[in-house]
Amino acid sequence: MTTMSERVSELSVRQASHHVSQSVFDGSRLRVVLLVDVYDGAQQQFLEAYEQLCNQVASVPGHVSDQLCQSIENPSQWLITSEWESAPPFLSWVNSEEHVRMVEPLHSCVRDTRSLRFHIVRETDTDTTAGKRRLQAAPRIGDGVVRHALTFTVKPGSEEKVAEILADYASPEPQVDDTTRLCRTSLYMHGNRVVRAIEVRGDLLTALRHVARQPEVRAVEEAINPYLEQDRDLDDQESARVFFTRAALPAVHHVTQAQDVTEAQRHALYYPAREGLGMRLAEVLAEQDAVAAKDPRSPILRSTIFQRDDVVVRLIDMRGALEAADPVVALGLPDPSQAAELTTLLDAGARSGDPARLLESARMALITDRRSPEV
Repeated sequence: MTTMSERVSELSVRQASHHVSQSVFDGSRLRVVLLVDVYDGAQQQFLEAYEQLCNQVASVPGHVSDQLCQSIENPSQWLITSEWESAPPFLSWVNSEEHVRMVEPLHSCVRDTRSLRFHIVRETDTDTTAGKRRLQAAPRIGDGVVRHALTFTVKPGSEEKVAEILADYASPEPQVDDTTRLCRTSLYMHGNRVVRAIEVRGDLLTALRHVARQPEVRAVEEAINPYLEQDRDLDDQESARVFFTRAALPAVHHVTQAQDVTEAQRHALYYPAREGLGMRLAEVLAEQDAVAAKDPRSPILRSTIFQRDDVVVRLIDMRGALEAADPVVALGLPDPSQAAELTTLLDAGARSGDPARLLESARMALITDRRSPEV
């Protein structure tokens, strides 16, 4: 049986192309850096919570090692670094309910945190055996845009009302600071699932905090509160933190055929994965999109894949309408057996495996797609 590590290592060869600017599927080792600001006087409590967390994470598959460092200048500043065999096992763990429970003891003693994730591209020679030194084959070339999404579900029967609320609000100020700007917000629904994808130039965390403080955005969030399946209280810091932690839908792959195509139409597709197969499904879609990006005849100009647990969303910018495209190319699953093995799309009514029916089952309804004016 081919392992995940072997599959992602094979994909890394193909990803030397400049088309792929973001991916977790190149098989190289991952370095995670967590910057932590601890409350004054809570250093010992934080240390004890870390020791407990460290013992638990040691048994997580894919974890290699970790370090805890304290600033020599400011004792409230700490740095946690960890190394993982590759990005997929880390993401599977960090996006799990187990992780949410595991880090809970840290929050009473921590003022602020910031998480950064890096593939290891090069390193000083060590005694590590060649089989374990999986480094990124080549640096990727980005376009200066950071992509992220949030997803949550609303109570069945409230979909129409929620769509109305989400479509009717004033856009927040796009310029966050001198280095960060909101570029685009695309919002879609599939049944009672909401997905909000955002594009940012600059710092993502700064942009998310800026958006959360805007009165027009806060009003919309309060308006949809009664319809959410997961309760939240935005005035309660812990309640809001847990909600948005669970709602985070990270981008795991981005590929582009063209940087600026004004006639491109944006579409979103939702792929409900079978239990435990979300990461594998995202990988299959990434493989197909990487191949399509090298074909100048492909109607898909850009694709971003978002994944968390068994929720997989693919955002595609295309030449022309979705209905006019080859459904196999647009769906990104050329083998009907893969669609049956990895997703529940066929269970939802497209039982024949016909690509056109599968595509229609996956298609998300557009609520709003807003671009900030260029400066």
